[in-house]
Amino acid sequence: MRLYQALRDVGKFRTVFDFGGREVAHWFPGHMAKGLRQMRASLKSVDCIIEIHDARIPFSGRNPAFQETLDVRPHLLILNKMDLADLSNKQRILKKLEKNGVRNVLFTDCLKQRDDNIKKLVPMVVDIIESKPRFNRDENINYCLMVIGVPNVGKSSLINSLRRTNLKKGRASRVGGEPGITKAILTRIQVCERPIMHLLDTPGVLPPKIESVETGMKLALCGTILDHLVGEDVIADYLLYSLNRLGRFSYVEKYDLQEPSDDIQHVLKRIAVKLGKTQRVKAITGVGNITITVPNYTAAAYDFIRAFRKGELGRVMLD
Repeated sequence: MRLYQALRDVGKFRTVFDFGGREVAHWFPGHMAKGLRQMRASLKSVDCIIEIHDARIPFSGRNPAFQETLDVRPHLLILNKMDLADLSNKQRILKKLEKNGVRNVLFTDCLKQRDDNIKKLVPMVVDIIESKPRFNRDENINYCLMVIGVPNVGKSSLINSLRRTNLKKGRASRVGGEPGITKAILTRIQVCERPIMHLLDTPGVLPPKIESVETGMKLALCGTILDHLVGEDVIADYLLYSLNRLGRFSYVEKYDLQEPSDDIQHVLKRIAVKLGKTQRVKAITGVGNITITVPNYTAAAYDFIRAFRKGELGRVMLD
């Protein structure tokens, strides 16, 4: 009876997220602008563009500033973090991308020690390159690729995975769980011996102005924009809204809730209590100050967001 009541109540949950007139954070540091300029200047030595993006948002947040670059070079779109994405409608994704002019797509999980899709990348790239003119580089039997994408989608993980698969060598690029780790511009890294293939690593570059607040929230939820620029509480609320909208209620069991909830304060309070994330604060009363223990909502929000990013709340597709 309780389950029936809970599912009936879900029908009353929000169907639209209230952004409250917010403007998504504009995050375009100097190294991003410099990186974009140097990418364009280095195109003459590049045979193919490898654009990497988060598989959970295949249509949202791809930088339109890259379009100028992609129009003049063969292009492969890698949708990484496929282990976190609901790919039950994979064909719909591929058809929509093809309609938008993107025909070469590869899904990967670059953190996996052995990803069979990574093995497909080099032959796929060679076929793509050989089917197009090489811009006066026909005499050069080596291949040079440029890896581009918004922050924290796995560019460095892709490079390390290719080296691990093709060269049996360790990582060459630093990997981190937050955007902005790679700041070096156009580092040249070998990823294959036969054929000889190098990648130019680049910093993640967001557009100077993100197209919509909802796109910005999806990027923030996937860790592409630093959390504090948007607000952990707002990101957590958007996550709760998204999970409920998709009918993904695994958070109920994970955090020992009695039923799904549309109230982020209630959910965060439950998370804080379960995980012992509390803080002591002073309260002013009529008879003097006292110290009380209250839930640490920011810490709880961070745990909720991190659980999503690690796949602990199930696979989702935000687009």
